[in-house]
Amino acid sequence: METKGRFDPNSPAIKAYEQALAHQFVREGTMVAFPTCLPGMTTPITHDECRITALDIDSEGQVYGGTSGRRAHLFAARFHDLTGVVLDVGVVPGGTNSVAVCCTKSRSVAFVNGERGGRAVSIPQIDLAQDWIQEWGLNPSALEDLGECVASEPVVHAICDLSRNSVVGITTGHLFTMDADSGKVTVIGEVPGRGHLAISNSGVFGQYERTRLWHFDPASGKIRRSAVDLPKGDWSRPLRWARGADTDHLLTADASGEIFSFDGNKGFHSLGKAHLAPVGPMAMTEDGRLFGFCGEEMANLFCCDTISGRVTNLGVAASVFEKRRYGYQFGDAVVGRDGEIVFGEDDNDGHLWLYFPKIKSVPRTPGATARS
Repeated sequence: METKGRFDPNSPAIKAYEQALAHQFVREGTMVAFPTCLPGMTTPITHDECRITALDIDSEGQVYGGTSGRRAHLFAARFHDLTGVVLDVGVVPGGTNSVAVCCTKSRSVAFVNGERGGRAVSIPQIDLAQDWIQEWGLNPSALEDLGECVASEPVVHAICDLSRNSVVGITTGHLFTMDADSGKVTVIGEVPGRGHLAISNSGVFGQYERTRLWHFDPASGKIRRSAVDLPKGDWSRPLRWARGADTDHLLTADASGEIFSFDGNKGFHSLGKAHLAPVGPMAMTEDGRLFGFCGEEMANLFCCDTISGRVTNLGVAASVFEKRRYGYQFGDAVVGRDGEIVFGEDDNDGHLWLYFPKIKSVPRTPGATARS
């Protein structure tokens, strides 16, 4: 009869297992999971109303977002200076699904679907730039219902124009614009509402058919259907986009995880392939790196260096600061004020995840010295 040897926690096999396990989780940069509250003082958004599915950031670095679930909440968040707070601004009556938040110059507007249709809701301007460590306080603020965007049609997505003076959005059947100051909606025409919108200096793009994009020129108000052919790939899923530091530079991925850059004048260029599919929310830092999540159920973080084309698997999200937590599904992403990336967790008890990428090494000329 064979007897088991004594368990040795320092054996090569156990050390190899621990090393492999550690590398399943985020292995480059740092992630912090931040709850939807002022930690230690207020209560987070209810766990089944806290799937964060829409984010945007204003010119002051303040993040606004919306949740999905049994009820939709809208919130504001700030993480710099003496802040570190997520404020639940309120519940959208009848709303269950936040599909977009747009931070215009004059106000932030959320687009929320529910039993009352696809509605625009104005989020009041909230000044979170104060000392949230010892002396803080806010007057109650109310959400403003701006009405249904297109009668009996859910909103699919919406984005700010480049001036941030107006919003361009799509429902399941129509393209519309909204003046930020007045909240007035103008229906432009019929387009299929599929996937997210993208905007560049060339105009607004959306998915027309599986293999084509439509184009909208905000200046002329004209729509060109079947304007751009998508490159060879699997386009069976709705598109997600990210925008680069150059306003002509857009990025997307097909259903197999192939990542493409897109310029309205130069077309598409393949960059590489994520190790899992589909590709979810993405955001690009100013140094040319694209970060996003890929895969279903247990998504992995990836990095695509758009200069070299190298795509790296960075593992499953894990936070060991503030809140010890794993992260598996994410709904949206924005680049923060100082180059960090804020991901919204699309899961029960969703958190805002702040990802601080590893700093890229800079080649130095031999013999060069720092300027005094």
